[in-house]
Amino acid sequence: MAADAFFGVNIGECDRPCKTHGIMSEESGSEAAAFPDGKGPAYLLTWDGRSWRDVVRLRADQVTTIGRSSTNRVVLQDQSASRNHCEIFCAEGIWRLRDHGSRNGTSLDGRRVSGDVDLVAGAEIRIGSCRLIFTRTLERPTGSGEESAGVPESSGGQEEVEPGILHATATAEFLVSGSERAESSALLARLYQLGLQMGAAESVQRLTDLVISSLARETVAGISAVLLAGPECGPTISPVDLQLTGWYSQRDLPYRRVSDNLSRIVLGRREAILAKDVADDRQLSMFDSLGEMRALSVICAPIGTGEQTFGVIHLYSTNPENPLNRDDLEFTLAVANQFGVALSGLRQRETLATDLRRVQSANKQLRAELGDEQQLHGESTSIRQLREQIQLIAETDATVLVRGESGCGKELIARSVHQQSARREGPFVCVNCAALNESLLESELFGHEKGAFTGATDRRVGRFEQADGGTLFLDEVGEMSAAVQAKFLRMLEGHPFERIGGREQIQVDVRIVAATNRDLEAAVEDGSFRKDLYFRLQVAEVTAAPLRERGEDIRLLAESFLRRFVQRTGRRIAGFSEDAMGRLVGYSWPGNVRELQNTIERTVILCRGEVIRAEDLQLSGLGVKSGDSGAAGATRDVAGERDIAGVFVERPLADVEREHILAMLERTGGNKSRAAQILGIERSTLDRKLKRYEEQGGA
Repeated sequence: MAADAFFGVNIGECDRPCKTHGIMSEESGSEAAAFPDGKGPAYLLTWDGRSWRDVVRLRADQVTTIGRSSTNRVVLQDQSASRNHCEIFCAEGIWRLRDHGSRNGTSLDGRRVSGDVDLVAGAEIRIGSCRLIFTRTLERPTGSGEESAGVPESSGGQEEVEPGILHATATAEFLVSGSERAESSALLARLYQLGLQMGAAESVQRLTDLVISSLARETVAGISAVLLAGPECGPTISPVDLQLTGWYSQRDLPYRRVSDNLSRIVLGRREAILAKDVADDRQLSMFDSLGEMRALSVICAPIGTGEQTFGVIHLYSTNPENPLNRDDLEFTLAVANQFGVALSGLRQRETLATDLRRVQSANKQLRAELGDEQQLHGESTSIRQLREQIQLIAETDATVLVRGESGCGKELIARSVHQQSARREGPFVCVNCAALNESLLESELFGHEKGAFTGATDRRVGRFEQADGGTLFLDEVGEMSAAVQAKFLRMLEGHPFERIGGREQIQVDVRIVAATNRDLEAAVEDGSFRKDLYFRLQVAEVTAAPLRERGEDIRLLAESFLRRFVQRTGRRIAGFSEDAMGRLVGYSWPGNVRELQNTIERTVILCRGEVIRAEDLQLSGLGVKSGDSGAAGATRDVAGERDIAGVFVERPLADVEREHILAMLERTGGNKSRAAQILGIERSTLDRKLKRYEEQGGA
């Protein structure tokens, strides 16, 4: 915009002058009054090619006339403009622009208009050298092309004159202990009330409304405004980052943006500044329709905390008889500091709320994805009976003891009990008692206080506390030491417990599901497991049948695992050949469901065809039945435990290992790398074993 193309607002021409220009919250109820059509606010911005300078709020119940005559609502001091150039109005909820047959015409987004044309957000109106932007929001209004009217750019290297600074301060004196100002206590009381209201605010807009209302009451400013940088900006911001959040005007005046130079000084020094006689500042000079009104005093205060600056509060007065003073400056700074603390807390809460929603969504999605994995698959009689047992047990809070061989799904049973119980929304916490020694297991279960033992640098919450309100699954419970068993028994009996090194009595509400593959009765007989704990655990007992006893489920389980791993890896495998399925069904699966799952996963990874064939399956040989011709060593069990007649043969483990390794080498055609991969050992380990066999004369 040319330097002489300033505009003003003719107050006298307003049909129903409004008191406030700015963004008002829903709580204020002002939107409905100002915009009876319910379509929301609209604004007209002046744009000089680098930044917007003025903001005029448009009203749906009022025609906004634009031209050079002082009778217009918006007065342009540009000789290219006609006296009554054009007008903006709202009809049937649609904003329109109408040219009044002006001499030089009106341009909308680069095209000359004729008659009435609809306005859309971001439309650029050109009248001579004047550029106006129509927008429905002040968050990031944009003009035509790539320019942003809501994000002012730097001055482009032009030197700006520093405004006349009368006072600059980083501390409000009336807040300092020992202040003798009589009004200090009253100001503190009002600041305290404002702080309570700001702390309860649930949105940035609500914070802005509170601050603007307070400044309008407590200072002599004719116009007050809040400009904030977006949360995506870093700890150091510049004038280009500032966005107008809201403003207040006593006389229906437009808001004119604080100068980039003054903002840069305030943001750099982190001081509030009172400046006077700023008519020479390009952005702060303000004229009415007759060109006689000036902003005689300006306050600009930084909003922020000790770590970050968020924006500025901007006040200015146009009354020469009642200019802004140092008291106004200090009060504004105090409000700005409170604003910074409240805004920091609000953004942290919003971030936490966003993170919580993201985690909840991810957790919900993960549970849905894992739902199939956490179900007991199978249609055998034992599985159907197990499901019925779990359903009955889950309705109670009884302690559960799950028994069965390794790999048969004891943890899956525990999860099923939890998911079908009233505790399903609570935590499910797992502990493997066999994986930790006595001291570590006690700390893991009950927690410890800082300094309880060497290495206890912080307090640790135990698994019992973590599982409060949910279920605690103790795997391999038979491996607990006698000392841990005693403390565990007291907790099961309903007594509170203490963390290691602590004295606080802790009471939790936890359901215990324990699992073991040991013969607990034998352990009780030999004294390694407490009899009273045994009876405490054996309230509701569930036994997981080994996979070899429910061979009719092998096909269903294999197909379920295949679908899961195909989806994870993206491989195109349609299913199993009949020979492959026959090998799976004919294998006795000593490792139970876990071994079947690992076998299918390994096969999916290594299979190159669209159908899994018998030769693609890599079975360990430990569970091959004596009729499986596809396994290594068809005439006898590869592990060497039984001869062809099924009679058990006592043989050293070293001989069994040696025969299995040699059989695997024979099966792979002497490919040592392939044999080592199938055996699950390093190639160097295989070479070392073969060398030893050669020295022993057996290879």
